[in-house]
Amino acid sequence: MTGSLSDRFHEATDRAATGGPDRHHEKLKTQGKMFVRDRVDLLCDPGSFIEDGLLANALEEGFGADAVVTGRGTVDGRPVIVIANDPTVKAGSWGRLTVEKMIRALEAAYDEMLPVFFLVDSGGARITDQVDLFPGRRGAGKIFYNQVRLSGRVPQICCLFGPSAAGGAYIPSFCDVVVMVEGRASMYLGSPRMAQMVIGEETTLEEMGGARMHCEVSGCGDALVQSDEEAITWAQQYFSYVADHYQVLPPAYASEPPAEGYLPADTLPDDPKAVYDMLDFLRGVVDEGSIFQIKELYAAEVITAFALLDGKPVGIVASQPNHLGGVLFVDSADKAARFMWLCDAMNLPLLYFADVPGFMVGTEVERAGIIRSGAKMLTAIAESTVPRISVIVRKAYGAGLYAFSGPGFDPIATLALPTAEIAVMGPEAAVNAVYFNQIEALPEEEREVFIQEKRDEYIEDVDLLRLSAEIVVDAVIQPEELRRELIARLRYAARKDRSFSERRHGVPPV
Repeated sequence: MTGSLSDRFHEATDRAATGGPDRHHEKLKTQGKMFVRDRVDLLCDPGSFIEDGLLANALEEGFGADAVVTGRGTVDGRPVIVIANDPTVKAGSWGRLTVEKMIRALEAAYDEMLPVFFLVDSGGARITDQVDLFPGRRGAGKIFYNQVRLSGRVPQICCLFGPSAAGGAYIPSFCDVVVMVEGRASMYLGSPRMAQMVIGEETTLEEMGGARMHCEVSGCGDALVQSDEEAITWAQQYFSYVADHYQVLPPAYASEPPAEGYLPADTLPDDPKAVYDMLDFLRGVVDEGSIFQIKELYAAEVITAFALLDGKPVGIVASQPNHLGGVLFVDSADKAARFMWLCDAMNLPLLYFADVPGFMVGTEVERAGIIRSGAKMLTAIAESTVPRISVIVRKAYGAGLYAFSGPGFDPIATLALPTAEIAVMGPEAAVNAVYFNQIEALPEEEREVFIQEKRDEYIEDVDLLRLSAEIVVDAVIQPEELRRELIARLRYAARKDRSFSERRHGVPPV
């Protein structure tokens, strides 16, 4: 070796920071992707990123930083850990030192209670190095072990820009949220070529593990975006709602009034059976422009979103009547359960807005395990120790009432609008269930009158005033007063006890 030690360090540092060969940088450009260090610079506040392990594998040619950039920076002034694959170096694949750098970063995140941003674009493990990186105590499995330890302790946010293959696909799956770039991001355990070889299935990468499929069908993706820049912006927005770690509250902001033109009373149709967009109702309650949906494209019959209420972040679980009538399915129950676990971990109070006919029935959903998924949703509600408020907007039938944190699930309050209906089932279904044989025995011309009489009796039995008198609901609130009521009740509940049960953990129906 020639040259001074200082010169050699400068040369090695420049080579490592440059990443892989020019042809791989050109490939990034043709794919519309950003270089890894540009991604990190866009994510972090200017000048804040401090890198660890830049010279990993520097004695080997073409292994700049061993294909992963790790270090600390700030996002909106808040310290974070960043783990970012460099696809210009060996397709972003993992070697022994790649894995070691990632493990060290996650261990630091645990010790220092720092949120973690994963910027993923990796071909997975280097098969030629499998003995060095795969099976040992400091092998790739330790990455996942540490992610599980971090779950619920600090936020874990994944931007998926390219592939996340085989075992590497578990990194996104252990994160709180995954934002995927359409047409470029993918995650899969086995490639289309492997599927063809092993099970004879002919498919494409997009069909098997593409971004749109995961955001619409599997639910593994939480947001679908069109570019690297949009993915990073989405991740930054998400981060603005959640706490730095489980021991502190999320950041608070200046209070904003609701959006103009979205009065809650005006968004509810006069016809109780007519559909409407629950998002319009919510826009009249929360701070203007603050609704931030999670899994917007997946199981759209239930809305899961962050929002600001008087400048403070909250989590929202709401029926969406204009999609499948707001009926709960397997996917919607799973979606809601995971969102509630997330909010409870990151100290966001939960607001529920119910207009739900209940859970779907039929052989298809029973075979898909709707009982198990419904129980999972109820488990997530019961275990949530953040303040919860249930708002019955219109109907809350059957277990749908429970699924929106009804009175039996110990919310700090159950509020009802004057349009609310709470019952085991709707009047039509109830009359048919109880009086079917009598109806069938009546002459045709007498049936309609009989049915109407029984419907009226049923409606009187579950009259909202009666439910209020029996303190099933804590208050009946006019729509225009709902925002003020929610703000006040959450303010009073700020010191709520967060204990639930003395145990190690439950056995959830997952």
